[in-house]
Amino acid sequence: MTKKYEILKNVTTEHYGITLYAIKALKSFGDVRTGEIGGWIENEDNLSQEGNCWIYNNAKVFGNARVSGNALIGHDAIITGDAKVSGNASVYNQARVKDRAHVYGNAIIGGEARITTDSKVYGDAHVCGKSYIFDRAEIYGNTLVTGSASVYEDARIYGDAIVKGDANIRGKAQVYRKALISDFAIVFGTAKVRGKAKVQGYAMVSGDAIVESSIDYFVLKNHWSSGRYFTYTRSNHLFRVGCFLGTGDELIAKAYKDSKLSGDCYKASVQYVQALEQAFHDNTK
Repeated sequence: MTKKYEILKNVTTEHYGITLYAIKALKSFGDVRTGEIGGWIENEDNLSQEGNCWIYNNAKVFGNARVSGNALIGHDAIITGDAKVSGNASVYNQARVKDRAHVYGNAIIGGEARITTDSKVYGDAHVCGKSYIFDRAEIYGNTLVTGSASVYEDARIYGDAIVKGDANIRGKAQVYRKALISDFAIVFGTAKVRGKAKVQGYAMVSGDAIVESSIDYFVLKNHWSSGRYFTYTRSNHLFRVGCFLGTGDELIAKAYKDSKLSGDCYKASVQYVQALEQAFHDNTK
C-alpha cells in the first residue's frame, strides 16, 4: 500500500504532556494536495492511510483514537481516548470526541459539542453548539442537536427531530419523527416524544408518557410556594412535580401532608387539568 501521508518527526507540539506530530500529504486525494501540511497526530494508528480521511488546521487526534474512511477533522477539534470517527463524518470548530464515542455515517459535529463515553452519532445527524452527548446515547437520522442541550444515558434522538436550548433528554427516552424539544424542557424515563410535537418551556415529560402534539401535556406553575413548574401528561394521566410522579389524587394527598395551602392549591390545579381534559373530550366527539 502506498502511503498517502507521512509524519513530520521534526514538527511537533505538546498537548498536556503528549507530543504530537504534524502530517504531510504524500499524494493528492479528496481536496488535499501533495505536500499539504495537516493537523496533529500522536502516531500513525490515529489516521488511516486509506480513504480520503484527513486532519486539517490545528485539529488533534491522539491516544487510541482512530480516524478512517473519508472522515474529516478540522479547525481546533480534538479526537482522543478510544474514539472513532469514520465514514463520511466530519468534526470541526472546538468540538471534542473522546472516550469510546463513535461518530460515523454523514454525521457532522461542530461548535463546542462534546461526544463522549459510549455514545454514537451517525446517519445525517448534526450536533453543534455546546451540546453534550454522553453515556450510551445515540443520535442518528436527520436530527439536529444544538444550543446547550444534553442527551445521555440510553436516550435516542432520531428521524428529523430537533433538540436545542438547554433541553435535557435522558433515561430511555426517545425523541423522533419531527419532534422539537427546546428551552429548558426535560424528557426522561421511557417517555416518547414524536410526530410534530413541540415540548418547550419548563415541561417535564417522563414515566411512560407519549407526546405527539402540543395538547398532549399541560405545564403549570406553583405560584404559592416554590415557584417551580410541573407537568401533566395526558397519555398516562400523571403529574410530574420535581421527583414526584403520580396521579392527581396522589399529588393532592402528598401536598396536604405539607400544608393546607399546598393541598388546596394542588387540588385546584388537578381540577383545572380535569376541566381541560373534559373540554378536549367534549370537542372530539
